[in-house]
Amino acid sequence: MSMDLETRLRHQVELATGRSAATAPVLKLKGDASNRSYYRVGTPPDSHVLMVMPPDAAKRSEEASSGEAPKELPFVNVHRYLADLGVRVPRILRYDEPEGIMVLEDLSDRTFEQAQAAGDRAGWYTKAVKLLASLRARAEAKPDPSCLAFMRSFDEALYDWELHHFREWGLEIWSGKQPEAAERAELDAIFKRIAAQLAAAPKGFTHRDYQSRNLMVTNGELVVIDFQDALQGPRQYDLVALLRDSYVELPRDFVDAMLDEYIVAFERETKERIDAKPFKQFFDLLTVQRKLKDAGRFEFINRVKGNPGFLVSIPASLRYVKAALDVQPQLADLRRIVARYVPELA
Repeated sequence: MSMDLETRLRHQVELATGRSAATAPVLKLKGDASNRSYYRVGTPPDSHVLMVMPPDAAKRSEEASSGEAPKELPFVNVHRYLADLGVRVPRILRYDEPEGIMVLEDLSDRTFEQAQAAGDRAGWYTKAVKLLASLRARAEAKPDPSCLAFMRSFDEALYDWELHHFREWGLEIWSGKQPEAAERAELDAIFKRIAAQLAAAPKGFTHRDYQSRNLMVTNGELVVIDFQDALQGPRQYDLVALLRDSYVELPRDFVDAMLDEYIVAFERETKERIDAKPFKQFFDLLTVQRKLKDAGRFEFINRVKGNPGFLVSIPASLRYVKAALDVQPQLADLRRIVARYVPELA
């Protein structure tokens, strides 16, 4: 880390707090798969986290999406909406757009992943699904056309693109083989069928990556982060992200119990009745799409971004797909093809 960057980071903290940070330690935090970098300036509890964004990628989503690049930083835009809903999100102390640096409250290093592993897994997951149910119910009751999450959507084209992202990186490149023309045409048709079925479901505010590393635990409270790619999607999408998490594997009976918790919490808030059976069937269909995409994405991040850290999560993603395929005989044609290249799905 250059001294110039350290000086800039300390200066941003001074502007945000009005206090000297000249001697504050600067620590680079472990990153994720994004182009953003994070630094802790100061020593907890007297510390802040700074998000540093590359100048050419400050506003465009790193996830696949359609439309023009937004005119406002997505993190700021969606943050404002969630805060207005009463969802706990990290406090923004300062955003210097020309510098591409944001000063945030320091939420500590304790993630939901760590908290549930330390004990009371059922309690933590119940808390997380109830928070999600409340967030979704409030968002459906209070849509905001100025929020970017209401300007972009999981449409048929996006679902199809993500499935082909798996086909390219998780099937062809991973296996080193390519389908013959007739098999590729059949796979294309299957992907289109799945994408159309998923896109036909009613949509609402969807975090897009509501999983164990995107929930922080601060003073016993869950804080939602990494929401900048939010869009319109089905109710089950964030549940798949949480309960079919690539980082924490959960048994099916536990997943079913948490889906029931979500349904009860959502019904309590909205007074809407939800039939659990089709709700869970759609959850399984979404699991196939999302976890195939994840498996391909992890290989993409390894080969294109030079970050092999997510490869360890590919086996879990494939196990989720296999379990979901086991209860969906209508996807036997998909399984027949992909299992030739990815034996774990047989």
